[in-house]
Amino acid sequence: MKYRNAKELFPDELLKEIQKYTSGEMIYIPEKSEKKSWGEKSGARDFYVKRNADIRAKHSAGKSIQDLADEYGLSHDSVRRILYK
Repeated sequence: MKYRNAKELFPDELLKEIQKYTSGEMIYIPEKSEKKSWGEKSGARDFYVKRNADIRAKHSAGKSIQDLADEYGLSHDSVRRILYK
């Protein structure tokens, strides 16, 4: 994180307004960004979407729910939820 002097960065009016709330302290101003949905940043969402599609495809090809549960390390009920969602 880079330290910058607010006096050099902000216009006088804005600096005076900020000083009404705090003065002489370091503050963190978060980066402007849109909030991402769960798993988008880490790739977890894509992983589970692909895994669930694979489970549905294998079930359509004739693989049993119990075989899929064993293959993916999931419970029987979890596989059923994926298939019937």
